[in-house]
Amino acid sequence: MFVDEVIIKLVAGKGGDGCTSFRREKYVEFGGPDGGNGGRGSNIIFRTDKSLRTLIDLKMMKLIKGKKGINGSGANKNGANADDIIIKIPMGTTITNIENNKVIADLITEDTEEIIAHGGRGGRGNKAFANNANKAPKMSELGQTGEELIIKCELKMLADVGLVGLPSVGKSTILSMISNATPKIAPYHFTTLSPNLGVVKIYDDTFVMADLPGLIEGASEGLGLGHKFLKHAMRTKVIAHVIDMAGSELRNPIDDYELILNEISKYDDKLINKKSVIIANKMDLPEAKENLKKFKAKYSKEQIFEISAINNEGFKDLLIYLNKLVKETESQALYDDINQSHILYQYNEEKPYTINKEGNIWVIRGKVIEDLLLMTRFDEDESILRFSRKLTAMGVDEDLETLGAKRGDEVKILDYIFNFKD
Repeated sequence: MFVDEVIIKLVAGKGGDGCTSFRREKYVEFGGPDGGNGGRGSNIIFRTDKSLRTLIDLKMMKLIKGKKGINGSGANKNGANADDIIIKIPMGTTITNIENNKVIADLITEDTEEIIAHGGRGGRGNKAFANNANKAPKMSELGQTGEELIIKCELKMLADVGLVGLPSVGKSTILSMISNATPKIAPYHFTTLSPNLGVVKIYDDTFVMADLPGLIEGASEGLGLGHKFLKHAMRTKVIAHVIDMAGSELRNPIDDYELILNEISKYDDKLINKKSVIIANKMDLPEAKENLKKFKAKYSKEQIFEISAINNEGFKDLLIYLNKLVKETESQALYDDINQSHILYQYNEEKPYTINKEGNIWVIRGKVIEDLLLMTRFDEDESILRFSRKLTAMGVDEDLETLGAKRGDEVKILDYIFNFKD
């Protein structure tokens, strides 16, 4: 079963909790703080595997969850990091954040890996907070929550040459004749329901060819099966337009070609600008010669190869030329600037939080503040004071006053409600 798109929720591992502990030994006076730090939670890493050709292994994975880091303990013992979660995917997989539609990673080479969801850092033990002003801190941090996001994994197959064309023009037959592929072939539309790959050998060289599902008018807008092919065509170095030059489906070859060009150009400029050839198929049938004359008269500058796939005729010159184009063509990046999944907050340029009044409650949102809250031990007085100081240093108190907050007003962060200036 060919699966080329899946949606998965990722929850990276929470960091281990820091420890509040003091050294206590029989003959050691004034034992100091010795609480260790927690370990990092599991990262969720996606790694390419050249043996995979489909995303079927991810199809049933609705949720991938990382493990929690080990808590710190006394005697300055830091907790261990949790083992990372490794997810294997085919080469050519693009990973997108569903929430903002930003591309996190585009993994196209062998054994490439990317951290898609970062595990939370471990909380610091009280030993880490010791300084000249406070030599015996009675506080520590809880572990940071891991990143949580919903992603779309989209396989855009890696092929050197992509066979494109309307249904029943002979793409599958061509691939079966010149490669090791064995696609399903039948005399009706949409026999090819998913892309097929084959390795073509020409003298001492080889290249990969893909037979892609047939286009129809409106494919660029999601009609029919053609829209499924267009994303795969983006990976190819060379586009081979397969035309039923005999018009055996009662279509005009010129109209067929122009329809394909129109759908490709509407989908993406990079696709229409790829190197291309035209394969005039079914030249063994009546009317093919006459139609070819008209076609060449209109497209005299195009490189056209005449073949009969069913009779296995005319392939040699075509394959030599395709191999030449493949070797001359560099792979084109699909994304000029892959958006990074993490940003560094610049406090002096943009505040890492927002404040809105919802009813009678002031609601504060922002990952930095939410992480600070979740890592604070509210059963430790020093931790509560540190939380308050941090908010003040960020400018939260000042912003609340500017917006009109009064003493005693309720302030909400996540599911926690506090009273302003109490």
